[in-house]
Amino acid sequence: MTGLVPIGIIAAFFVTALLYSAVGFGGGSTYAALLALSGMDYRLLPVLALACNIVVVAGSSVRFARAQVTPWRGALLLTALAAPAALLGGLTPIGREAFLMLLGTSLLLTGLTMLLPVSAETESEPHRLARYAPLAAAPLGYLAGLVGIGGGIFLAPLLHLTRWNNARAIAATASFFILVNSLFGLSGQLLKNGPQLLGGALYGGLALLVAVAIGGQIGGFMALRYLPQRVIRWLTAALVIWVGGRLLFGA
Repeated sequence: MTGLVPIGIIAAFFVTALLYSAVGFGGGSTYAALLALSGMDYRLLPVLALACNIVVVAGSSVRFARAQVTPWRGALLLTALAAPAALLGGLTPIGREAFLMLLGTSLLLTGLTMLLPVSAETESEPHRLARYAPLAAAPLGYLAGLVGIGGGIFLAPLLHLTRWNNARAIAATASFFILVNSLFGLSGQLLKNGPQLLGGALYGGLALLVAVAIGGQIGGFMALRYLPQRVIRWLTAALVIWVGGRLLFGA
């Protein structure tokens, strides 16, 4: 992508960041898919998507930490298992068709996971399967680095279903998980393709980074508080399922 970014793409990135941040995620898979539909070089997609992820979730991770709701012992364990796999995913060569298939499939799964019910608080006792949650960390980290997602969108429903912790602690964990995976995945992508890739992505994508920064702040602080979280999740799910379907099955 060179030159000016179409205003429609900038607006789509803004809305995506606003919606995702309102429910505690970064939006990496949707950013990559929107860029794929725009015809951008597929090698740039995970770089920009992961960079946008970092911009969106960095602020929420700091806010959760300051509020002292992040369960650091569990969050650090999950992230430590995922981060090396995210680096490996970023380093893994992948062809355009395989990349788009994985991205489209991950988007459809993302939409489905967002339709799962999430209660305000989990039950007091974790499910016995909660102890096995770390087994999912490395595969999610690898996928994060490979296609430019954070992985938290899949981790959070798993933690909710196993009653791993309360809802705020899970959101804080997912945010931190996305942030670290995105950093490691981005590092792998740059090592694989060369640092000049970052320069090309930033030249064409600076407006997109600004858009997600603004959208993420609005979503995290004040916007959409007038809509129930369930409605926000449904809108986001509809968006990612539509975009994933476009990638997999065409317009």
